[in-house]
Amino acid sequence: MIRILAALTVALMVLAAIAPARATMDDDFFNFRGRQQQPMPMQPMQHGYPYYGPGSDYFGGGGGPIPRERVSAPVALAPGSIFISTSERRLYLILGNGEALRYGIGVGRDGFHWTGTHHVSAKREWPGWTPPAEMRARRPELPRYLAGGIENPLGARALYLGSTLYRIHGSNEPETIGHAVSSGCFRMTNEDVVDLYNRVSVGTLVVVR
Repeated sequence: MIRILAALTVALMVLAAIAPARATMDDDFFNFRGRQQQPMPMQPMQHGYPYYGPGSDYFGGGGGPIPRERVSAPVALAPGSIFISTSERRLYLILGNGEALRYGIGVGRDGFHWTGTHHVSAKREWPGWTPPAEMRARRPELPRYLAGGIENPLGARALYLGSTLYRIHGSNEPETIGHAVSSGCFRMTNEDVVDLYNRVSVGTLVVVR
């Protein structure tokens, strides 16, 4: 029995030595430790390809805490335009015929609200993140750059807004959707931002109120 216990002890020590080191709490400044990557839902298919573009009649419900819905348009803008209501914490993609596709979003916390009119100046899939100097001054522990991927706080897609530092982007923290949590960017679930990304193009009008 003693020999068996000794052998088990040696085996456990060997396994502990070769196991990969885990991040400490201080390393986990985005709270990603323990998160499991969730598979992206299948996109609707037409003729063998994902189909979301102009004329798509698939609107789904989304998988986040606030389902996307086809609703009456809250403003009169050209079809394809984006309207963001920071007070409602909702983003509307104007469809035409008085209708819009409404998504839940996270908005800027107190002191980081803003309004204005811009256009989508760029689109990126799994974007990398360079925290602005102002943000790093507030949080010096942030990296200078973080490559795109499931652990990146910009999520699966990003739409850049003119010459500003702000974006409409995905998030790996779906529980923050519907809240005022960001430094001025607009967060969506990864599923919703992929849906929006595939429906709009560079040059899209974005009105924030």
